Order: sequence, then structure tokens, then C-alpha cells
Amino acid sequence: MTKPRLWITRRLSDATLERAARDYDVAVNHEDTPGSAAELIAASAEFDAIIPCHSEHFTAEAVAQFSDRLKIVANHSVGVDHCDLPALKGRGIAVTNTPDVLSDATAELAMLLMLGAARHAVAGDRIVRTGAWDSWSPAFMVGKQVTGARLGIIGMGRVGRAFAAKARGFGMDVHYFNRTELPDAQAEGATYHQSVESLLKVADFLSLHCPATPETANLMNADRFALLPAGAVVVNTARGALVDEEALLNAITSGHIAAAGLDCFQVEPSGNPAFAAHENIFMLPHIGSATRETRDAMGFRALDNLDAFFAGRTPRDLL
Repeated sequence: MTKPRLWITRRLSDATLERAARDYDVAVNHEDTPGSAAELIAASAEFDAIIPCHSEHFTAEAVAQFSDRLKIVANHSVGVDHCDLPALKGRGIAVTNTPDVLSDATAELAMLLMLGAARHAVAGDRIVRTGAWDSWSPAFMVGKQVTGARLGIIGMGRVGRAFAAKARGFGMDVHYFNRTELPDAQAEGATYHQSVESLLKVADFLSLHCPATPETANLMNADRFALLPAGAVVVNTARGALVDEEALLNAITSGHIAAAGLDCFQVEPSGNPAFAAHENIFMLPHIGSATRETRDAMGFRALDNLDAFFAGRTPRDLL
């Protein structure tokens, strides 16, 4: 029996590539560069399936030029804002993602960013690394304490709940906004807010865990930053599109926001060069899911979806 042809657009984990080669006729982009629209269009005529990452953009314009051969796009990501879902579905192309498996890894990174931002990690590292640490006083490098503080979470899905669980280990008072109130068993004592505005007013720390959609674009704008208590810390490990970066810079410059921890940006790769002037902005290059265990799990979840599809079953993560 002829194996389905599969294009893997980026260099996935060794375990993922080994399994894919066993079960599919695979081509891998070992150069590990983002696939362009032209490459996606060409691949649609050569392959039955594609495993892309968030770096490949399935726009309506590109999808309109796809061949009828391509049957499924099995994303190696949870977010699918890089895919025009109506356009893909209109061409009869199945789309899946990889939920569940990266929640803990991303929540761990959110905790790192929150602690690092609150305790001056960027400035402290620079001072020690450059040999500038030549004195001490009780007023030196005083930061914001996490333990016992009120944490606001926007988006109480899998990652948001995993982050809340870790925050409880620090004795944080967890508050959240979600499209719907969680059952008590999932909320685990967290306080529900019916509006973003209500949540922001009590959030000493704010962490974003919602998807990027037209409705959540620039979710955190100047008006909403102003609602946070003075000296709040903002963390974003979800999507850069959620934050109006100019408004965040203004809030940081004014001192209303004490610090920010960011793993994602409006422009990726590269981020926002203006943030570099502020040592109270702790930044990482969108690596929330970057652990060996999670990369294997994401790759296997994408392959599980392909296996089900080509066996005539409904993929577990069909969107």
C-alpha cells in the first residue's frame, strides 16, 4: 500500500521525524526556515498532508491556489491564527492542532517571566555579568513579591489552569476572566470575573492565556492598562497580538506598570526593539513550549491526528 506523502515544514524532534519516516513518505525541510506562500502552494500539489508550525501562513489567497491533492494540515501548534480556517475548510482540507500537551511547559515559562520581571532579573544579571556589582544596601534591587499577591488570568483554558495551579504553590490569590465560568472542580477556588475590566482592577499580576482572534487583538490597550493597580506586573506567553505594544511601553515608561514578562510579540521573529531600552521588561523568544518532552509530545500528537485521518477516523483534534 502506498504511503501518504507528508511534508514537514520545520525541523521537528528526532523522535517525531523517526516515527513520521516509518509511517509516511516524508520530505522534511532540514534547512528549518519558514515555508513561504509559494512553497505551500507548490506543496499542495505534491503532498497529501502537511505538518506546519506557526511560522507557515495559510492565507485565503494562498489556499485559493492550492491543488486538490492536499487533504489535511496537521498543525504542530495549539494556536491556529496562522491558518485561514474558513478558506481551508472551504477547500475540503482538514485542520488539526496539538492541544493539551504543552500546557505545563508554557505555564512554567509564564512563572519564570513573572518572577523574573517582578525581581529585576534583567538588571540583576547585567550588574553581575558586567562586574558592576560593587555595593549593597537594603534599598538595592527591591522588587515586587509574588507570594500572597492577587493574580489575574485572562483565558482559563488548559494553559491558564496549569499556570493557576503553579501560582497557588506561591500562595497567590487567583482571579480569572473566561468566556464562561468554570465548574468548581476546574476553578479550584479561583474567583471568576464577568468582565476583563473587573478582573484588571484587582490584578497585582496579570497573565494572558487566551487565543489571538479578531476579538482579542490589542486586548490590552491603554485604557485597560490604566485599570490595573499601580505597580502591576504583566505577563504574556500567549500571542503578541493581544498587547498594544505602544500602550505597554507608555505604561512602563510612566511607571504605572512596574514590569512585564514577554515571550511573544506583535512582530516575530525579532520582537520590538523599543523594549530593549527597558530592563524591567524581561523577554524570551517565544519558547513557551520548548522542552524536549513537549516537542516530542507535540510531534506525536500531530502524527496521531494524521494516522486517524488516513485510517478513515475523525482526528482527535479536528477543528
